[in-house]
Amino acid sequence: MIRVADQAGELAIHKASFIDVHYHAGPDAYIRRHSVVGAAQHYAQEEGWVVLKNHLGCTAAQAWEARQLGLPVSGSIVLNEIAGGIDTRVVERSLCQHGEGPLRLIVHLPTVTGRKHNSRLSRSLSHSILRDKEIGPLTVSGEDGRLTVAACDVLRMAKDYPIVISTGHANRDEVLRLVDAAVRFDVPRLMLNQPANPLTGLNADDLADIGQAPMVYVEQTALTYLLGYQDKEDFSRVLSALPRVIYSSDLGQVSQPDIATWLEMSRGYFHEFGLSAARVDEVCRANPLEMLT
Repeated sequence: MIRVADQAGELAIHKASFIDVHYHAGPDAYIRRHSVVGAAQHYAQEEGWVVLKNHLGCTAAQAWEARQLGLPVSGSIVLNEIAGGIDTRVVERSLCQHGEGPLRLIVHLPTVTGRKHNSRLSRSLSHSILRDKEIGPLTVSGEDGRLTVAACDVLRMAKDYPIVISTGHANRDEVLRLVDAAVRFDVPRLMLNQPANPLTGLNADDLADIGQAPMVYVEQTALTYLLGYQDKEDFSRVLSALPRVIYSSDLGQVSQPDIATWLEMSRGYFHEFGLSAARVDEVCRANPLEMLT
C-alpha cells in the first residue's frame, strides 16, 4: 500500500503504478459510492494515485487532509457557478488549500453549462437544496461564440501557477477556441476533459488533429465507453494511437463499477486492443504523471 508524505519533492505519486485523474467521491452534487478517505484507501490498496473531482467545486482541502493520513490523493477545482464561477480568485483559493509543492492542481472549466443531453447515468442528487435551486449554468464563451475575458484570464494563469487547465464540458467549438487560445497564450498544459462525452462530441479523428498542439493532453475516460457514448473502434483507436492520452475512470457513481472492478475491466480492454505494456504504462501512468508534476 502506498503511503504519502506531503512534502515537496517526495510525493508518492512517482511511486504509483497508475494515476486516475478523474474520480468522484462524496460529498458531491450526486450521491457517490465512497467518501474521499474511503476512495483514497481503495487506490492505496491498488498501488495507484487518484485526483478527485467534484461538481460542487473544490476537493483540494479534502485531498490535503487525506494526504496527512498517508493516502495517495490530490485535488481539483470545478469552476461551476456554485463554487464561485470562472474567476482567478477561486483558483487562487483552491491553490492555497492544495498546499505548496510540485503537484499541479487540475482546474476544470464549468461542467454545468445549461446544455442538455439525455444522460444514461442513473444517479440521485445529494441534497434537497440542489433540487430546489439547481446549479446555475456557465459557459466559457459568450453569445458571439468567443471565449469570455474570464475564461482567458484563467487560461493565462497556467503560465504562472502550478495548474492544469481542463476544458470541462465545453462544446466542440469552444474546445477548438480553447486550444487556439492555449497556443496564443503559451499555456503549458491543457487537458481535453472526456471529449467523447455527448456535450463535446469529439471522436478519434478530431482528436488526432487537435492533439498535434504540443500542450494538449487527451483524457479518455472509461465511463464514456461504459455508457455507450463511444464505440469500441473509437475507444480502441484513442487508447492505441493518439499522443498524450490519459486514461481515467470518471467513476464513483453508485450505479457504476467499483475501483478494483474498473481496473480489472481495463486490463481486459488493453489486452483486447493489443496495447503493449509500454503503451499501457504511457496512458495510465507516464502521461498523467508528466501532466501533473
